[in-house]
Amino acid sequence: MNYWTVIPAAGQGKRMNAGISKQWIELLGKPVLAHTLDVFENDSNCEGVILVGSEKELQQMQDFVESFQYQKVRKIVPGGKERQQSVYEGLKVVPTDTDLVLIHDAARPFITHDSILQLVNTARDTGSAVLAVPVKDTVKRVIENQVEETIDRSSLWAVQTPQAFRLSIVMDAHRKADEESYIGTDDASLVERIGQTVAIVMGDYHNIKLTTSDDLLFGQAILLERQGEEA
Repeated sequence: MNYWTVIPAAGQGKRMNAGISKQWIELLGKPVLAHTLDVFENDSNCEGVILVGSEKELQQMQDFVESFQYQKVRKIVPGGKERQQSVYEGLKVVPTDTDLVLIHDAARPFITHDSILQLVNTARDTGSAVLAVPVKDTVKRVIENQVEETIDRSSLWAVQTPQAFRLSIVMDAHRKADEESYIGTDDASLVERIGQTVAIVMGDYHNIKLTTSDDLLFGQAILLERQGEEA
């Protein structure tokens, strides 16, 4: 089933301490954003990509897209102050006759076609679906450096992207949040807020988001492993 993708890439990535936006950091000689876009560029089910960037980086993004000859990046639009606002700006320019739209972090370049296919198939049937993996670590609730309780992790999942929705559902969710000045933790939380059920699809522990410098080490290892498998 065909889909469109919105990729917010307007964040500054301050926790990376790299001096540049994290989507421009290179992994094995190529920017993180290129690794991410490659996945969707090479997925026959992806009809188009809306790239959302900061106002000051729009020309850089345009030059980047032209340099890498990405055919599926249909539009590059300026984002907002918060990620949620950037996603909303991207959703506004997705063709209105689109059924499914995926929302994916620019700094999560290790998503696979198999995971996307499972996600899309589930969202087609349910209307909303997210990738997630069961929490492996013990989780404790802490207040003022003291443990208040240990959380039962059997029902805890760490949510990833892409997150997939019928366009009408996620637009309604974002519109309501915008009207009420509500900021959610992710796009799925906005959909949950309007009473829609969100299905869970088993993700991949390799589908990490590059947030800190330590993540770059894991990211390089993942890419090297995949290159070895393809050799």
